[in-house]
Amino acid sequence: MGSHLAEELLGAGYAVRVFDRANRDRRNLAPIADEIEIIEGDFSNEADLQAVVPGMDYVFHLIGTTLPASSNTNPVYDVESNVIGSVKLFELCRAERVRKVIFASSGGTVYGIPQRLPMDETHPTNPICSYGISKLAIEKYLHLFFYLHGTDYTILRISNPYGERQRLDASQGVISVFLGCLAQNHPIHLWGDGSVTRDFLYVRDVALAMRLAMEYGGDQRVFNVSANHGVSVGELLEILLRVTGKSPNVLNEPERSFDVPRNVLDNTVIRTILKWEPRVGLEEGIRRTWEWVRKQV
Repeated sequence: MGSHLAEELLGAGYAVRVFDRANRDRRNLAPIADEIEIIEGDFSNEADLQAVVPGMDYVFHLIGTTLPASSNTNPVYDVESNVIGSVKLFELCRAERVRKVIFASSGGTVYGIPQRLPMDETHPTNPICSYGISKLAIEKYLHLFFYLHGTDYTILRISNPYGERQRLDASQGVISVFLGCLAQNHPIHLWGDGSVTRDFLYVRDVALAMRLAMEYGGDQRVFNVSANHGVSVGELLEILLRVTGKSPNVLNEPERSFDVPRNVLDNTVIRTILKWEPRVGLEEGIRRTWEWVRKQV
């Protein structure tokens, strides 16, 4: 998401500074490398953060060191590397008088098992994985810094983003992973019976929501960012077949305990307040992503 956000901000006339780990593959940023400033460092190193935050009006916090699939195996690391690092970042933002922090939270995990669908921002938050608990804790610390120090913030609970430049070999991002498998004629591993339902959102629409959240000056501080529409993994496979013309070789695996059966987010608040809505439908977004994937393999 970071490279798409950087492009969105540049297109709107903003100067952009990117903080990234050293020795990272920067092909995602290659088209705009001459237009942005890149500072390398470690999120856990306060000295590195002190080199990147000063002079910034807005800070987008997109860093995460774990995934839902792995976070429960080592929750201590999840807390140490995500929550503690975030609090250090917020303390620096307070000291440097940053105007606003925009945090990319997880609409897919902070709510837990749905009590109603679609889930709006007032839905109870009962995560069933450490990843979601850490995201929720970071949200709470943002509110604490606002309450104590007046550091403004916006939380974006993003559903399931997908699109160009997403890793094809990760444990997260089912659309890109499946497309990568199809492009390389590898089997697709299907966890459960295909009924797991998610709310998929094209990455450029996410980037626009982030910019609008940055520019927003009102009192609403939590927004669901979603397509407001659920699609099961089984239905997703049918769309992939239509777009790619490839029939996947599916290997069925047992369902996973941390997978919420259905997750669909209500985007009424962001549509009403920020006048944002998804512009790219799922099939068109998958078609764009497929065109990119074929060039990578």
